[in-house]
Amino acid sequence: MTASPQGLEMLDIAVAAADAKGGEDLVALDVSEPLPLVDVFLVVTGRSERNVAAIADEVEDRLLAAGHKRLRREGREESRWILLDFGDLVVHVFHEQERMYYGLERLWKDCPTVPFELPAHTSAD
Repeated sequence: MTASPQGLEMLDIAVAAADAKGGEDLVALDVSEPLPLVDVFLVVTGRSERNVAAIADEVEDRLLAAGHKRLRREGREESRWILLDFGDLVVHVFHEQERMYYGLERLWKDCPTVPFELPAHTSAD
């Protein structure tokens, strides 16, 4: 199996949103083979709890504005690891310490990465 067109469209929206709020080390994994109900995991790092919350809020706002339904959100209170489940796309926004500790990329190392492009930045950014 491979990620659906809708999953890839959602990924592009989420990547742009995370990048706009300073998300770092973005990695997208095609988890459609082991998880038939999910196409893509997007893993993002924030530098602080405030940054993690801002990234997650922006991703959620943009996906909702594009007409996608959020199924679940977890971790907003602590803002150390926020999970946003949009069905085909699940976004994990980590504080850098939690990302290293939980190592999702290691857990899902057999899944291929999904290529994406970060938005171009001007020198004024």
